[in-house]
Amino acid sequence: MNYGKIHDVQFYSESLQEEMELLIHLPYNYSPLYKYSVLFASDGKDYFQYGRIGKVIDEYLDKEEIENVIVVGIPYKSVSERRRMYHPDGDRQKDYIRFLVHELVPYIDENYPTYQIGGGRGLIGDSLAATVSLQTALHYPNCFGKVILHSPFVDEKVLNAVNAAKNPSALSVYHVIGTGETEVVTTVDGKQDFLTPNRKLKKLFENKGFPYFYEEFNGEHTWKYWQPDVRRAVQMVYGQ
Repeated sequence: MNYGKIHDVQFYSESLQEEMELLIHLPYNYSPLYKYSVLFASDGKDYFQYGRIGKVIDEYLDKEEIENVIVVGIPYKSVSERRRMYHPDGDRQKDYIRFLVHELVPYIDENYPTYQIGGGRGLIGDSLAATVSLQTALHYPNCFGKVILHSPFVDEKVLNAVNAAKNPSALSVYHVIGTGETEVVTTVDGKQDFLTPNRKLKKLFENKGFPYFYEEFNGEHTWKYWQPDVRRAVQMVYGQ
């Protein structure tokens, strides 16, 4: 079968005051004559390398099982910068979200044939990348209509943001967490229980009335378990 191509683009962000690498996957059937949904992936290199998301998209498109999707991956430059940009307490998180919404989305809409509505844009991330994806979608519900969460870090700031959502029906949420994620080793905060706060998040999503899918997988906080789930997530969110 045919596979698409990943284009490596350098993009200067005014919000972050630095050059950002973009990995833009155009599926094998890409044509300016078609319209495409766009999935923005923080931890972008990991989603292509470990999650194989480009290959997954192409295989589904080859079988005509999903809608047309462009994936825009945003790699992180270092573990410390990742935390600064993705963590709810990160000193650069607001700037990173501003970059996503006010710079990256307009750039993609200007250069590719996209559906320029919230329902045509999604965010995906794992761990802290899932956290910043969710917070971005909650703060800008008219910009992003879908979010895929692989084992997000959840604290009171995240729960409060979900609780404050004014129009839950506008955001469709796909959410998985592992039953073994009770002692996740983090770079700064030691071992953390991810499972318990994710279960609180589940109840909140359900109580607020978000369009919502939740599942607990039998596994831990690693790509060994997220990788096979990428296939199902793409099929469920973009299937037709």
